[in-house]
Amino acid sequence: MTRTPIVGDGLVLRPWTPADVEPMVALFDDPDVARWTPLASPFDAAAAQAYIERAQTLASTRLQLAITNDGGEPFGEVMLDVPSAVAGYMVGHNFRRRGMASRALRLITAYAHEVASLPEVSLQVATDNIASIGVAQHAGYVLTDRRLLQVRNKGRWCDLETWVHRAGP
Repeated sequence: MTRTPIVGDGLVLRPWTPADVEPMVALFDDPDVARWTPLASPFDAAAAQAYIERAQTLASTRLQLAITNDGGEPFGEVMLDVPSAVAGYMVGHNFRRRGMASRALRLITAYAHEVASLPEVSLQVATDNIASIGVAQHAGYVLTDRRLLQVRNKGRWCDLETWVHRAGP
């Protein structure tokens, strides 16, 4: 399914590799990542290795790609689950506020529309995650009037809004 790497807008999106364990720990073992995602916390080398192995197992239906500028050091992740047409993203603390998340999201969204032939891609964003709402808006997603999805993540309830991007004419 994958045409990787996906290249554009100054980024290279590539699959995670075993060499990414240490950088992945540095990216994902972060209080913000723990707060907004279901990833293990603390996120250690064993969690990173398991994450990479799961990403490889699911690669036929889910893209979990490292965000890089040249195919090397990862700065975060962008994800697309093709069966559900749901995307997601995360950029490491030291790399935020550079537009990487919105650029990576635009790239994976274009892939979803053009390569995976998905007419609509959605995001589920916490109502109080202002940074993620900004990413969605900058990537061209619009807030829907769909009912809030309430999920329990690490002992706290979270209300998720649905944002969508529809393929253009």
